[in-house]
Amino acid sequence: MTGKMLRGGHLAETSWESAEGWYVGSYVQRFAVLDDPRIEDSEARFPTWENTVLIRAGSIAEAFAKVERIGREADTPYLAGDPPGVMARWVFEGVTEVLPVYEPLEDGAEIMWADLGRKKLKNIRLRAAAREEPADD
Repeated sequence: MTGKMLRGGHLAETSWESAEGWYVGSYVQRFAVLDDPRIEDSEARFPTWENTVLIRAGSIAEAFAKVERIGREADTPYLAGDPPGVMARWVFEGVTEVLPVYEPLEDGAEIMWADLGRKKLKNIRLRAAAREEPADD
């Protein structure tokens, strides 16, 4: 079955479908104060989050639509601040990735991957810096 997959900002025809019926999808949001004159300034900086969700779907196209719907549903104005005092919203900017899950969901199942291209060994090791072991008390 051919569907649509989004990877690295490119939508492409693919035969990548999940036999398990699960997909991982990500979308980007930015925080914006509604009366900020820079709200649509493409050079302005905004707090930005990429959210990743697990999706049950019959195809990658259906999964993409669900991720988009989830992102848009979160784009609702609300009273923000501490204490609340300014109208703001998390602006949905778009879906960034949809990937099929090929394995049954269980402990240790691979659900996401990224092709990082060819890297220098020193840079690979920097990216995979060892976590310090927790101290025994």
